Amino acid sequence: MDNSSVRRVLYALYTCCAALLVIDFLYHRHSMHPWDSWWGFYAGYGFLGCVLLVLIAKLLRKLVKRPEDYYVKGNKR
Repeated sequence: MDNSSVRRVLYALYTCCAALLVIDFLYHRHSMHPWDSWWGFYAGYGFLGCVLLVLIAKLLRKLVKRPEDYYVKGNKR
């Protein structure tokens, strides 16, 4: 992708984020818990969930990582 295509995609993303922010002020949610009604709760919750997934994946990588020549070792010809 060239530079102008990337800019268009970023502007579209920023526009969608701004529209969702405005909708968050206008839309009344019927929440079951007090924290559900906080402004930006779902955005923060989603961001925190993604960060935790990445950190957990980094830890799991250390557990299941194999050496580079793992499959080549047993295949000597």
